[in-house]
Amino acid sequence: MLAGENDKANAIMYINSGAGGTEAQDWVEMLLRMYLRWAEREGFETQIVDMLQGEEAGIKNVTFLVRGPYAYGYLKCEVGIHRLVRVSPFDSNNRRHTSFASVYAYPEIPEDIQVDIKEEDLRIDTFRSSGPGGQHVNRTESAIRITHIPTGIVVQCQNERSQHKNKAIAMAILKSRIYELEKKKKEDKLNSLNKEKKDIAWGSQIRSYVLHPYKLIKDHRTKCEEHNAEAVLDGDIDTFIKSYLLYLTFEQKREDN
Repeated sequence: MLAGENDKANAIMYINSGAGGTEAQDWVEMLLRMYLRWAEREGFETQIVDMLQGEEAGIKNVTFLVRGPYAYGYLKCEVGIHRLVRVSPFDSNNRRHTSFASVYAYPEIPEDIQVDIKEEDLRIDTFRSSGPGGQHVNRTESAIRITHIPTGIVVQCQNERSQHKNKAIAMAILKSRIYELEKKKKEDKLNSLNKEKKDIAWGSQIRSYVLHPYKLIKDHRTKCEEHNAEAVLDGDIDTFIKSYLLYLTFEQKREDN
């Protein structure tokens, strides 16, 4: 089930808030906690490399690394739209709200794999770090934003105190994203992209987390369900990951036949 070309690799994760405003940003923070708790249970290392806080609460988007054997192989199962239904803690009228967040996973590419990135294709900007960090924050322009002009891919890192370290991490993420983009272009030509990954858009959620009026978390690809919502949001997502890996394996065998 974990025989993919990059399944053994570390994972680069990106979560972005969708429709729902502050609700969606709070949902991103909940998903981040869920994945960090899952990684802790698995014995993986995690590192947040970039985070944009919401104006009132939550997180607009976050990029983090998960390092450990087969981290990408597991977390590729989480790619898609995640939908939350609950009574909003931000609504004084206690109304039910629906929020969306998109989750992306990229394999971290080993240093020995060459990816052609031309210096003239890069725009590198420095800016002051934001968020918690004591006296260092807003004093030095240590944060790095790199734009790959031909593809429009933008990555940034502001977690480290050193501009050099931030640039190294950002370049590693950029390399991985360009590698994955080129790989998917080749797969497109061979018509071998997973059907579930073809349309990552609002309204095509892979999983719903319903907390009101009942509690049920359901994966729409595999029909796997779990009623213990608290445990899932606390990082117990192995059931969903394993059921999707089995589903992918079955689909691959069916295509081969």
